Amino acid sequence: MENSDMTNASMASRIRPISVAAGLLVTASASLAQAQAPNVQLYGLVDVGVTRVSGLAQGTVTQLSSGIMEGSRWGLRGTEDLGNGYKAIFTLESRFEADTGGLGNRPASGGQLPDRVPTAQRLGLVGPLAPAGAVVSGVNQAIGDQLGVNLGNNQFDRQAYVGIITPVGAIMAGRMYTPDYEIAAKYDAMETQSALAAGQLAAIPAGFDIRVNNALQYRIRAAGVEASVMYGFGETGNSNSNNRFVGTMANYTTDSFSVGVGYNQRNNAIGQKALTTTSVGGWAKVGPGKLSAVYSRHKDNNPDLYLLAAQGVVSKLGSTPLAGQVPGILAAYRTAFVQKFDLFNIGYRITEGPHTVTVAYTTRNDKTAPDSDARSFGVAYSYALSKRTDLNAVVVRLDNKRNGQAAPGGNGYLGGVTRAAGVDSTSIALGIRHRF
Repeated sequence: MENSDMTNASMASRIRPISVAAGLLVTASASLAQAQAPNVQLYGLVDVGVTRVSGLAQGTVTQLSSGIMEGSRWGLRGTEDLGNGYKAIFTLESRFEADTGGLGNRPASGGQLPDRVPTAQRLGLVGPLAPAGAVVSGVNQAIGDQLGVNLGNNQFDRQAYVGIITPVGAIMAGRMYTPDYEIAAKYDAMETQSALAAGQLAAIPAGFDIRVNNALQYRIRAAGVEASVMYGFGETGNSNSNNRFVGTMANYTTDSFSVGVGYNQRNNAIGQKALTTTSVGGWAKVGPGKLSAVYSRHKDNNPDLYLLAAQGVVSKLGSTPLAGQVPGILAAYRTAFVQKFDLFNIGYRITEGPHTVTVAYTTRNDKTAPDSDARSFGVAYSYALSKRTDLNAVVVRLDNKRNGQAAPGGNGYLGGVTRAAGVDSTSIALGIRHRF
């Protein structure tokens, strides 16, 4: 065969065009495969350290905590160039607890509820009314069992979405950060990091919808302008309005300053207008550092925690001789969980070489009957060992006024509540953070 291939010219003339064509086909296929090959990245960070928090029911608690500056996480994200200005994108991001290896956590104060939540004793449910008091205790236990982060152990609790980038914006679907929270986080002096972040004063009950499930988002970014609109399908019960969510934000950034505004509105589980938040913020380069400020307004007249309490009370007492106690009990729960407050955060950050220092101050002005005012102030210091690894130290003082009872936590976990209304708390945290 080898000899005939070398000597038969007519055979060679037939083989050569086929070989050339086959080569071109292989080359074209390889180029097409390379153009369509997705770019997938494994990423994440591990953040863990020792915290010491005062003012809790157990006294001063020292423990190892995950998420001191940022919540520990790992994720996969990828892009595929589809050509003509189109790209496919996806993100799957999972939290984890670096101290235990688990997927969720509970605050140091456990299931303890704020003192403003009604108890049998404060409602006078003793003696002949003791059965009603037992119902209240059971409802409180059920609510307290829900205090924590990702207690359902969802694998991709942080983010899970897929989308298309087009020449006129991006469309994404899945579990994502909400528009108003993006603005609040961007202009928080700590950018939500550590116990010094503004959101520590809006944790129980939750004052922000941080992420939302079953969401569609349209997003644009051009010439310093970024904006988004989000719609979350409630997918609960027999009405499309149950748990429905809408949100929007707009932001403008230059080299020397940035400003933005955001808005979220979510219905509760039976379709009533519930948690609504609006945030306005900005930063500017001032001297050697950056001055940041953000103001946010929070309102929830129909909280889900009240619905949970009402369901438990009515189902246990509504058809008993103690049904007359139900209206008073429900009124007390509504007072405890209705939200109407303003947050204001201001801070200054300086970075010099490996050193970053941030000072911040936050106030919570509560406009409900319990008047749960609070303020926090402190300093955070980071020393960069490399581009990926840093050491961190944070000292925060949290002053609770009247019925305020917030305890400082971290970026990855709730602080819970102090031992009683009006009790203050100090947090000291030392940790290490590594990004990969």
